[in-house]
Amino acid sequence: MENSRIKNFPISFFAVIMGLTGLAIAYMRTSFLGETLKLIGVGLTYVASVIFWLFVILYLIKIIKYSSQVKEEFHHPIKSSFFPTISISLLLLSIAYDSINQSISFFMWFCGTILHFIFLVRILIYWINKEFKIEMINPAWFIPVVGTIIIPIQGINYSVDLSWFFFSVGIIFWICLFTIVFYRFIFHNPLPDRLYPTFFILIAPPAIGFISYTKIIGSIDTLGNLLFYFALFLCIVLFALIKKFINLKFYISWWAYTFPLDAITIAIAMRYQMTGLAFYKLLTLIALAITTTIIGIVTLKTIHAVSKRQICVEE
Repeated sequence: MENSRIKNFPISFFAVIMGLTGLAIAYMRTSFLGETLKLIGVGLTYVASVIFWLFVILYLIKIIKYSSQVKEEFHHPIKSSFFPTISISLLLLSIAYDSINQSISFFMWFCGTILHFIFLVRILIYWINKEFKIEMINPAWFIPVVGTIIIPIQGINYSVDLSWFFFSVGIIFWICLFTIVFYRFIFHNPLPDRLYPTFFILIAPPAIGFISYTKIIGSIDTLGNLLFYFALFLCIVLFALIKKFINLKFYISWWAYTFPLDAITIAIAMRYQMTGLAFYKLLTLIALAITTTIIGIVTLKTIHAVSKRQICVEE
């Protein structure tokens, strides 16, 4: 990759890893529909791993050669929220590798947890010390919060107390941020088209919250039901806006569609496995088909944009 393109390599590109790894986990978690799905999940995990380390190398080069651009991204009201996509990618890979290699899984979880905690604290300090206009707030602000809720999914295997700690932090901050973000949607200017796909990020916290909470307590209770059905309702609302999303020009932000859809697919599959209700089995099939189709489209659009040099260019 030429120097000018490395200089403009966006931190948001790590959302690609989240989308692909989330899909890999979704296929593994739906292996009750057929063992072939698990093999697809394993294959996607390896693909996501290769792309992740490639992105890490490219971004390290950017840090070394263009540190001023990296600092600018880290102090940007929108881009700064995408730095935790690096640690979240590690956390998701740790979940995907759980059934492949548990030593690699633990290493990725350990590194991802420490890195995410550092990002979370640093970003919270930045939010507290920075003066923001309400128009700067958008669903990407949920990304640091989502990461803390992901940690217990694998972390419950290592520490119950640590899992509760991160789940508590994530769920309380999600409630606070959701109130602020929803206020911004209703009473202020609509999101620009470039950021419109980030609406789908709204699905991730309650969907991941359901998975994480259910893993911690080992059953579905009232809070679990609340999180699950709220995530499902948000899906219905967003799909009711389908005409708006279809007419959007392609941006790298389209990857915001992917991981939230992975999350709700996994949540539905988990609910089917715990309840045995045929309705959720059918819903799992539908969700997996929709998620796979959308991620396939976004991947092809991204490859086309890269080939046309429309990505990694100066904004």
